[in-house]
Amino acid sequence: MVHAVKSDNELYRALRGKTCEELWREARALDALAEPERSRRAAVVRAVGVAFADRGDEAGKARARDWLRGLLRDPSEKIRRYAAAALPKLGDDRGAEGALLGRLPEAASESERRALREALGKVGGRATLDAGADVADAGRLLARAAREEQPGAVATEALLPAGIDVAFRCRRGLEAILAEELAERLPEVRVLARSPGRVLARADGRLRLADLLRPRVAAAFALVLGEVRARTAAAAVQPVALRVAGPVGSAVLRSATSGAARFRIEAPDELGDPAFLRGVAEAVRALAPDLLNDPRGAPWSLDLLPIVGGVRLELRPRFSPDPRFAYRRGDVPAASHPPLAAAMARLAGRRDGEVVWDPFCGSGQELVERGLLGGAALLVGGDLDPEAIAVARANLEAAGLAGVRSRLMVADFREHAKVPELTAGTVGLVVTNPPMGRRVPVKDLKGLIAGLFAAAAEVLAPGGRLVLANPVRVGPADDRLSPAGSTEVDLGGFTCRLERWDRR
Repeated sequence: MVHAVKSDNELYRALRGKTCEELWREARALDALAEPERSRRAAVVRAVGVAFADRGDEAGKARARDWLRGLLRDPSEKIRRYAAAALPKLGDDRGAEGALLGRLPEAASESERRALREALGKVGGRATLDAGADVADAGRLLARAAREEQPGAVATEALLPAGIDVAFRCRRGLEAILAEELAERLPEVRVLARSPGRVLARADGRLRLADLLRPRVAAAFALVLGEVRARTAAAAVQPVALRVAGPVGSAVLRSATSGAARFRIEAPDELGDPAFLRGVAEAVRALAPDLLNDPRGAPWSLDLLPIVGGVRLELRPRFSPDPRFAYRRGDVPAASHPPLAAAMARLAGRRDGEVVWDPFCGSGQELVERGLLGGAALLVGGDLDPEAIAVARANLEAAGLAGVRSRLMVADFREHAKVPELTAGTVGLVVTNPPMGRRVPVKDLKGLIAGLFAAAAEVLAPGGRLVLANPVRVGPADDRLSPAGSTEVDLGGFTCRLERWDRR
């Protein structure tokens, strides 16, 4: 028996790297074999499931599913078990559920029944529940059935419990800008604390979930359910579940979700022990059967965040797309992260009637975010890439900036003197996220940034501002621009300086 298992694994390793077409030929060859050679080649079934799941196109996956469903009635029990295990790898499939359920009463052994139940636990839904099949994770089936019958979404008009704490998340380095924005856009909350990448605030009254979407610098926000202290993961399971299913957690999930109240547990590696996460999901369902953990497409994330001696619980709404940035009709490589563009616009500030220029406009996000602050008379964007200009134009039009003119052009910023709107001393704000030299190679990045400073000093009117994300330690070559603030910002794997310079 040991030799058979070893031989099986060796054959599987030899097969799994083959192309889908090569494996399909192996599958057809298996169909022609008789016992006992047929069972000895059962690893072909495993390899087909893995390869087509990873590399197959939709037509190939459908062909593989049909073949595997047929194998559930193969004379070889080993092949039937392997087919049951392989089917879930090819995704949710109601046809697979029916075939597995149909085979379950006829299973020849406990091993086969176990394989069928495990597969149903992965692809089963309402039919499996109605059949009363004994599967290991009934919660997963309930969640899948709920997803299909009433998918649900975040209900932004729902009222939140009074006094709830809200964690606004941002890129590290933007905390001060975000706190200032909260004071302006969301005066109903008061800031309690700031930490890297996070601003904690409290809503003393009752707010709608939609109100928390007013700040644009935040990358996301989450509702804080509290903290749990425990010596071990096992000891934390029930207290964590009580927080989720308690008055605040259950009220949010039920009232602020249209459809089934589904959430997805997310945790970093140090909290990601499968037994702990599974225990939390089961304990929540035991306390509140309508609150379902669902790893696929859930409207909410239950974020478990490590703290000293325990875990912090936060409920984060999952928006796709983010309604704050619904103007985005397209994107280009190396485009700004929208909350970063919003932070740059806020760092620049609003002045009425000014001309705004982005010499590396990309998809136009800095121009849109400055336009949304109000007061701009003209938005001018340039880029060397015609595709970027087309995307920026679509995004500006979708933003619906009433009363704001715009001009977008394929142009090199160094030739700004040829543009009538960019004559010396006429621009109020230059705001830009120039190429960083990471996703889009730049031959002389320092020279590019030095040229940007020179161009800004030329076109800015006295008192005008330059706001840029500066990836290098380069500043202006003369004293026409004076520093007016900067912060180091984490751009995901590297940092740059968000800088403001004022024209003397």
